[in-house]
Amino acid sequence: MAKEDAINPWKQCGIGAKIFDDNGTAAALSNVIWDLGTTAVSSNISSKESCNGKEVKTAQFIQDNYDQVVEETSQGAGTHLTAMLNMLEVEQSQQPQILKAIRAEVADQVVAKKATPESYYNVVIASL
Repeated sequence: MAKEDAINPWKQCGIGAKIFDDNGTAAALSNVIWDLGTTAVSSNISSKESCNGKEVKTAQFIQDNYDQVVEETSQGAGTHLTAMLNMLEVEQSQQPQILKAIRAEVADQVVAKKATPESYYNVVIASL
């Protein structure tokens, strides 16, 4: 998967994308304000072609398990992290390197108090 082809469900799916189809930032804000982004990652309100697949399922998983994923990220391992990377079809041999990259970026976000499920997802996709 090319990073430029990755779907950001908070910007490209849900109610926000339906209302603000040409403005990803407004769509994301709308989705988060409406229901903390839950509809964006769990609905078929937008294009069924773009709002399904492993990226959107992973975003839903992160949204639903955010506290556990962040805790395991700080520890460097865990069942939620393994499940997340398996959902994205990351080969087991590549997982330690990708987790290292995710840990570094997420740690900076947590310290800056800018960590959210969406920002975590963006780090994961950028680390692939």
